Amino acid sequence: MPIATPEIYADMFDRAKAGGFAYPAINVTSSETVNAALRGFADAGSDGIIQVSTGGAEFASGTSVKEMVTGAVALAEFADVVAAKYDVHIALHTDHCQKEKLDGYVRPLIALSQERVDRGEPPLFQSHMWDGSAIELEQNLKIAQELLEKAAKACIILELEIGVVGGEEDGVRGGDDNEKLYTTPGDAMRTAELLGTGEKGRYILAATFGNVHGSYKPGSVKLRPEILKEIQNEVGRKLGKEAPFDLVFHGGSGSELAEIREAVSYGVVKMNVDTDTQYAFTREVAGHMFTNYDGVLKVDGEVGNKKAYDPRSYLKLAEQGMAHRVVQACEALQSAGTSSAS
Repeated sequence: MPIATPEIYADMFDRAKAGGFAYPAINVTSSETVNAALRGFADAGSDGIIQVSTGGAEFASGTSVKEMVTGAVALAEFADVVAAKYDVHIALHTDHCQKEKLDGYVRPLIALSQERVDRGEPPLFQSHMWDGSAIELEQNLKIAQELLEKAAKACIILELEIGVVGGEEDGVRGGDDNEKLYTTPGDAMRTAELLGTGEKGRYILAATFGNVHGSYKPGSVKLRPEILKEIQNEVGRKLGKEAPFDLVFHGGSGSELAEIREAVSYGVVKMNVDTDTQYAFTREVAGHMFTNYDGVLKVDGEVGNKKAYDPRSYLKLAEQGMAHRVVQACEALQSAGTSSAS
């Protein structure tokens, strides 16, 4: 199927919320990881989301080019062509973009999509994330208002974050202030006051409940999914609207299944998965290299084994490994609900 249209993407979130399930959003940095994510979603029989961070986009443009927009466009165009060969819908999203990178990433990508929409074409990306977690809430939401207006005109869904996700992603470290790791109902209410709950443009909200990017052992991160319930209930009560927010779960890698299911039950429709799939991809490459040590290297003056050091031999395995982890993420997020994700 082709990349999801704005209407299909909106329907994906509507079905997820109504059915009590969520979609994995898989970070990609290359054509090979795009292929792995697509294969995983297809194997799971699930629609899904592929996302590109600022660092991932820069890498995809080439290590001598290092242009975020160039890399993001290249990956989106590649995904558009290849996704048509699969029987599930895939949406394209850009991950964390901080204030200092807006002019070099999200704003030009929204402008590019606006040009496409003006020509009667779909936007290049179906959603973009504005990460204002490092600045004060009022400034965060002021920028979000501007971006939401532009995104809505370009038929794009905006993602924003209130609170701080700990850990590190793409060299950007979240705050270590434990208090800010937990979004308050007051923060969420202020968000609804300034951005509305859909009438000014659709957005999804990354409200934090102790989330941490990266890899960690069970028990070392104190997730409190009940915070999401408090936010939905308190804001919903004041607005007379049940579960007013479509929520996002950041830092999903390594989370306990019970915590994932609880968060999804409170209105999470998207969960980011990066660390787990990175490891699954690299684990297969490492296994190939260790197993075929004297084939991938010309040891003791020998010639090696071309079949072993041909990148296709180990990237095929890496694709399979990452795709399998995507399937597992789909199963975990769909098991919480009763409806199908495709």
